[in-house]
Amino acid sequence: MLSKKILLVASAISLAALVPSQNFSQKKINAGVGSKSCPVWNPDNGDGTYRNPIIFADYSDPDVIRSGSDYFLVSSSFVNTPGLPVLHSKDLVNWKIVNHVTENIPYGDFKFPMHGNGIWAPSIRFHNGEYFVFYGDPDYGIFMSKTKNPFGKWEPLKLVKAAKGWIDPCPFWDDGGNAYLVHAWAKSRSGIKSKLTINKLSEDGLQILDEGVLVYDGTEKNPTIEGPKLCKQNGYYYIFAPAGGVTGGWQTVLRSKNIYGPYEEKVVLEQGKTGINGPHQGAWVQTQTGESWFVHFQDRDAYGRIILLEPMKWIDGWPVIGVDNNGNGIGEPVLNFRKPNTGNFTGIQMPQTSDEFDSSQLGLQWQWEANHSNDWYSLTASKGKLRLFSVPLLKDSSNIYNLPNVLGQKFPAPQFTATAKLNFNPVSDKEKAGIVVLGKDYAALTISRSNDGFALTQSICLNASGDGKEETTDSKKINSNSLFLRIYVREGGVCSFCYSLNGKIFEPIGKEFFAKKGMWVGARIGIFSTAEAGSKKTGYADFDWFRISK
Repeated sequence: MLSKKILLVASAISLAALVPSQNFSQKKINAGVGSKSCPVWNPDNGDGTYRNPIIFADYSDPDVIRSGSDYFLVSSSFVNTPGLPVLHSKDLVNWKIVNHVTENIPYGDFKFPMHGNGIWAPSIRFHNGEYFVFYGDPDYGIFMSKTKNPFGKWEPLKLVKAAKGWIDPCPFWDDGGNAYLVHAWAKSRSGIKSKLTINKLSEDGLQILDEGVLVYDGTEKNPTIEGPKLCKQNGYYYIFAPAGGVTGGWQTVLRSKNIYGPYEEKVVLEQGKTGINGPHQGAWVQTQTGESWFVHFQDRDAYGRIILLEPMKWIDGWPVIGVDNNGNGIGEPVLNFRKPNTGNFTGIQMPQTSDEFDSSQLGLQWQWEANHSNDWYSLTASKGKLRLFSVPLLKDSSNIYNLPNVLGQKFPAPQFTATAKLNFNPVSDKEKAGIVVLGKDYAALTISRSNDGFALTQSICLNASGDGKEETTDSKKINSNSLFLRIYVREGGVCSFCYSLNGKIFEPIGKEFFAKKGMWVGARIGIFSTAEAGSKKTGYADFDWFRISK
């Protein structure tokens, strides 16, 4: 068996070049196990320019601030834990995950995957020497955490306002210390839609002080307006807020001399003639050299809500985001542009993907499908490996979509390869471990023990979020409990599965699968190890490494 210390780096060959998709199930693939570190999406062109998206991964509802020469980004995490990822950059192009605000969601019944619920659309602000993150949970209210060191420990989440349907909050500290909170509404919980409300906020950010004022109704001109970000510039209060929906909407900006309005309105960013649909919710940020830039997301279906960076200019008191190609005063997204002038560059870096499991902690790219327990895994039981214990099912269901103990990460590029090396050690025939592409539909490649050895099975579940049942598409007997599992993801989210017993020759198995997004999130690549509900004694799967490569 190959050791991780002597594995050779494979050529970066796309699946399409290896074998046509229609013949995939009939051919062996001669390809190695992949590189330990192989970036699959690089937005930095290396010549002083960048390309969009700057992050080809699902960091929906981004908010960004600058603190000195550092830039921090936060995004929605819904039910995935650890929650509220914090990313860091020095130049607004090259980003790395550096932290999470909360380990688990400390309220509600999030021991099960409550898909689409939980942590929605956070905002991050720096005030009086502290970093604040606010978010809205549409079922429970507005929550806040803060810290003096965004790379370190964040304070436990505090409930600022118990409410139903309050979403997308953003705090604002005005001149003289007066504090406010702007938020949108979730119609599914409150019956209110396309409206923005401002409340007075205590200076420490811990309490809502009044009933609030409805400052804007976008029903006619800006339906589904949401994600507001409140700021002040040259005597005007500005609210940046997307409208029109995530797939086909636009970016609106409101302005007023009075924080409670009335507000003027202007569309400042739209798809136009570009291929970038629905340029949506995001954040205005100023560099230390005085430039203005705007970070936002674009919905890419199975890939989730990926992150783009646009130049921004102020013209006649209004921002124009992107490039105004037709002179109508409304910007359109850019594909390539010069990099921001920040005076800093720390080298090419992307959000983490591969993990050799040599650290005492999981890589920050990993998240569970619900609140998690440290008893589910170990990084010390077998040095240099991640041991996933076979966690008994919480319910009488083998539907992976409903399992909290799937350890997953975001799709990182339009095309990539995910390979895991594992050793499976069950104590019963009801245990299984494997790799999965997870969304409202899912496909998994799992190993289980059979009467005369082990079985490797590909299964697909359509409508997993509804009443869909998992169906076996292919199954093969294998003579080893140690193997390599691989998923090729091609343009459009087309997934093909392979396995290898030696790390050199990979055998195709099963059918092609079209990745499907989850609830408000993109599809995810995950690993898991499970046992029958009620099991008292279970085994485990040791994952030697997990690698994302081209």
